[in-house]
Amino acid sequence: MKKFELAMLLGMIIAVFSAGFCSFAEDYGNITDTVFRLHILANSDSEADQSLKLKVRDAVLEECSYLFENCENAEQSAAAAEENIDFIKATAEKVIAENNRNYQVECEVTEMYFTERVYNSVTMPAGEYSALRITIGEAQGKNWWCVMFPPLCVPVASGEIEDYSDVFSAEEMEMLNNPEKYEYRFYILELIGKLEDYIKAQQYTSENENL
Repeated sequence: MKKFELAMLLGMIIAVFSAGFCSFAEDYGNITDTVFRLHILANSDSEADQSLKLKVRDAVLEECSYLFENCENAEQSAAAAEENIDFIKATAEKVIAENNRNYQVECEVTEMYFTERVYNSVTMPAGEYSALRITIGEAQGKNWWCVMFPPLCVPVASGEIEDYSDVFSAEEMEMLNNPEKYEYRFYILELIGKLEDYIKAQQYTSENENL
């Protein structure tokens, strides 16, 4: 990380203490903690592999969505995915076999970074989210993602628009529905996250050098 970037980050950190930012950061953290996402990565960008990815998506949503019906939060959704990971993997493998491919499938519940993503009128901000991740074959192709909790996947696929004010606060819904108003603040949080990752990396390097 260059010196001017570090200086910029330090300046951004000062902004954290400005009026309203701490509350914004808390709402942002609540959003990323409240959401459980689905991420499917195709074998390649070939037309056949991209089509296969969507078939896997459709099968997982159709055959596995019931697993999350009684989940009331992201933690319960992640636990349901963990408990049924073999079934979810088998569902994906069945589709791949039916399409005469022998790609391996990997399924896991993990923490991963997502870029900003629009679902109808809702925009999920970039950040670290808990997710069910399914990778197909070499996993070198374009990915597909959606939100398992609250259940945005099926409404997005069908073109429906849902109201999630029972899941998110009024302030959080404002951030999700009008992200352009908070673009600069999202940018500040992203820079702070990069600084935290840089510090952790430096600490890890220092600790290993002392072994």
